[in-house]
Amino acid sequence: MLGTIVLAYLLGSIPCGVIAGKLKGKDIQRLGSGNIGTANAARVLGVPMALAVLVGDALKGFLAVYLGKWLGGTLTAAILAGLAAVCGHNWSLFLGFRGGKGVATSFGACLALSPVLALSLVPIWVVAVALTRYSSLGSILAAGAAPFMAAILRLGWPIFWFAVAGASLIILRHRGNIKRLLSGTELRLGDRF
Repeated sequence: MLGTIVLAYLLGSIPCGVIAGKLKGKDIQRLGSGNIGTANAARVLGVPMALAVLVGDALKGFLAVYLGKWLGGTLTAAILAGLAAVCGHNWSLFLGFRGGKGVATSFGACLALSPVLALSLVPIWVVAVALTRYSSLGSILAAGAAPFMAAILRLGWPIFWFAVAGASLIILRHRGNIKRLLSGTELRLGDRF
């Protein structure tokens, strides 16, 4: 079990945004917001490269869950592997234990564990972003809704607790965004630094 968690953490630690930036000759950690995720990749690297970052980050979570299922053989192992990948993305070994906010990686893990839960959260994010143009607000609201949706859809306690843990990690990493949202200084999608 420990070996599976370590492998999943290392998989999650692969910094897709940084790699994409290097391919474009830009240091994404020093440009824009400095975040390695999709929103900053869109600002710094453009939409096509941001979509590649989104897919890469989500794939880390998705593959980690299947790694947990394969090596651990239980739902618990799969959940722990998915959460380990999120932690790897947020606190990457390859970036001095710095990283992103875990939204895409959490989505990938959620998609592998419970597609119905993952897909139920997409409209929440889409509507919030469409109305406000705040990607961070969409992520916070979708994450916060995850445990409630898991309960409403009766997906079972393991998925419920995965949703609680995943939401907690996402909201923890968005503390700065929450402060900026409250002060009116948060950047909207399309805004430039």
